[in-house]
Amino acid sequence: MKPFIIVPDGFDKNLFKQLQTNSNLEVHPESKVDQSKLKELLPKASGLVIRSATTITPDLLELAPNLKLVIRAGEGTDNIDKKACGAKGVKVANTPGANNNSAAEHAIALMMTVLRKTAEADASMKRGEWEKSKFTGVELADKKIGIIGFGRIGQIVAKRLAGFDPEITFFDPMVEKCDLPYAKKESDLKKIFSSCDIISIHVPLMPATKGMITRELLEAMPAHAILINAARGGLVDEEALVDVLKSNKIRGAGFDVFATEPLDANNKLKDLGNLVMTPHLGASTEEAQVRVGQMAVHQLNEFFVNNNLLNEVKA
Repeated sequence: MKPFIIVPDGFDKNLFKQLQTNSNLEVHPESKVDQSKLKELLPKASGLVIRSATTITPDLLELAPNLKLVIRAGEGTDNIDKKACGAKGVKVANTPGANNNSAAEHAIALMMTVLRKTAEADASMKRGEWEKSKFTGVELADKKIGIIGFGRIGQIVAKRLAGFDPEITFFDPMVEKCDLPYAKKESDLKKIFSSCDIISIHVPLMPATKGMITRELLEAMPAHAILINAARGGLVDEEALVDVLKSNKIRGAGFDVFATEPLDANNKLKDLGNLVMTPHLGASTEEAQVRVGQMAVHQLNEFFVNNNLLNEVKA
C-alpha cells in the first residue's frame, strides 16, 4: 500500500499537483482540510505536511496509528508535540531557511508601518478624511536597533537594514561572534531594551524563551521606542504589552504573532491604536511558499521512497 499523505494547511498549487503525480505516494486530493475532516482522514495517514494552522497533539496522534512523518512547512515546530511524536515513533522535520527572507522582510515592513503610521493613515483616507498633520512619522535612518536573536533571520534583518545606516546591537547567547561589521553583541538584554529606538524579536519559542520579554523589559524601553515581533507568539508578556501601549509608555509596536492564534474576540490587543497587527504573515509570500513546498515535497520523497530523513527536529 502506498503511503497516504495529507496537506491540511494549504500548499503552492503547482507543487501540490507535482506531489499528486508522484507514483510512489497517495495524496489526499484537497490541499486544505479543516480539523474535523482531518480527524476523519488521520487513521489512513502516513505523512502530514502542516503549517501553523494545525497543531499536533497527543489526542491527534491517537487517531493516526499509521503516521510515520510530520513535516512542518516552515521553521518553527512549537505547534508539534515532539515528545508525544517521539513516543509514538513519529518523525518530525521542518524546512529550515525556506522562509527566512520573507520573515525578515515582514519584520522590516512592520517597522516602517509603525514608524510612518501608514496603516492609520490608510484607514483615515478610506473614511474620507485628510488628516496630514495627524500622521507625522519617524525615520528609520540612523536609529539604534536591537535585534533579539541573531540566527539566520535576525542576521538577514540586520543586512537589509544596513542601508539605513543604523547602529545595530544584538542579543543572542548562542552567537559568539558576528562577521557583520555594523552589528555588535550585547550580553545584557535589559541594556538593549533601555537604550534602543527599535527592538525586533527573532528567537524560536521554546521553554527557555517563553515569556522572555517581560514586563520589566517592556517598561525599561524609552518612550519613543517601538517593539516588533514577527517571530513567535508567547515570547512577549501580552498583558504587560497592553499596559505599556495603552499608557503610551512606548511609541508603538508591530506584531505578526500572538500567544493565541487566531485572536480571541475579546483580546485587548485589538483596542490599541498604537499597535499594528497582521495575522501571522511572516512566511506568506509567493516565493517563500514555493521554497517551503519544494523542500517538503523533496523530503516526503526522500523519506517514503529512499528511507532518508532530512531536517529532523527532535524534542
